[in-house]
Amino acid sequence: MASATGTATIDFGAFPGTNEASVAVTGQGTISGTSKAEAFVMGDDTSGTHTANDHRYFAALAGLTCGTPSAATGFTIYARSTEKLQGTFALRWVWTD
Repeated sequence: MASATGTATIDFGAFPGTNEASVAVTGQGTISGTSKAEAFVMGDDTSGTHTANDHRYFAALAGLTCGTPSAATGFTIYARSTEKLQGTFALRWVWTD
C-alpha cells in the first residue's frame, strides 16, 4: 500500500484577501487516480503571516477539501471560507491507496 505525507502553504493573498484559495501538491510519482487525499491544519504550526493561535482557529473559519488525485502527479487542496481571509496558512496532507 502506497502512501505519503507532506506540507503545503495556502495563500489567501494580501488585504482584503479572498474567500477561496488553492494549492497544488505535485511530485507524487506513486499516487494513483483512486488514492484518497486529506488536508488538515495542525494547531501549533505557524506561517509567514499567521501565528499558531491563528492556525488553531482556522478550522472554525475555513473548510479544506482535496481534489481527485492525478495519477503519478498529485492533487489540489482547496480552502473556502465564509469570511475573507488573508495571508498564508501552513497545511499538512496525507494520501493513501
